[in-house]
Amino acid sequence: MIITTTESVEGRRITAYLGIVSADAVMGTNIFRDILANVRDIVGGRSKSYENILAEAKEAALTDLHARAAALGADAVVAVDLDYEVVGGGSKTMLMVSANGTAVKLG
Repeated sequence: MIITTTESVEGRRITAYLGIVSADAVMGTNIFRDILANVRDIVGGRSKSYENILAEAKEAALTDLHARAAALGADAVVAVDLDYEVVGGGSKTMLMVSANGTAVKLG
């Protein structure tokens, strides 16, 4: 299955639009990640622990998007948009990735 941010698949014709598909992945951080991120916030630099959890959430959202499109009989998902949000706050920080796109059949 092709998953793309573009509105078409080069060299292929869209023969049917099957509908919008979406998937969300919400990943919890833990106190150790939050402490390390707070230290990085003070001294500067990248937070590998948060980068890793965001990568996991993105992969989970795209995997779910693929499964939902496949259940519709799609060959591809076009116009995919990824959104990132922080859910909660304080000691209960959660990171969310939402993936949305249009499931299509290709000719």
